[in-house]
Amino acid sequence: MTASPHAAAHLAQLNVATLLHPLDDPRLAPFVELLDPVNAAADGTPGFVWRLVEEGAADATALRPAGEDVIVNLSVWETQEALWDFAYRSGHLEVMRRRREWFARHVESHLVLWWVPAGHVPSVEEAVERLADLRANGPSPRAFTFASSYSAAEAAQHMETAPAEESHAG
Repeated sequence: MTASPHAAAHLAQLNVATLLHPLDDPRLAPFVELLDPVNAAADGTPGFVWRLVEEGAADATALRPAGEDVIVNLSVWETQEALWDFAYRSGHLEVMRRRREWFARHVESHLVLWWVPAGHVPSVEEAVERLADLRANGPSPRAFTFASSYSAAEAAQHMETAPAEESHAG
């Protein structure tokens, strides 16, 4: 019996969006109203593993690791296909179609994908670093996009796990 090629690795994704207005501005009300249904749809999508939420909240919109006017979405998926299907073949597509109403046009990469060992939950710092790597160096097995993707096997040497619990500094 052969193990699934995706059993040992999951796909992490970070996307960032620069708000045109504060989240409590009436011009962003349609976006804010879509957050709960889109997040619920993601949570129920086959292949969904995990998404970042602020403690005590339903989403991560209050977390601003990439700047005060930048919201982040960080999630983990079983496969690249599962993420693609959610992003482009679900109710999420409505948000994508209307993004110019709510977010500034990107001048640099706003989405990064990378493979993580199954069971690993990426930190916000790890995700922001992967986006910085993509922006600085272009796509690689360490940080890529849908248009320039790499397989989990190609990225195996770039997968990170949690830091070792003890240091062997001498």
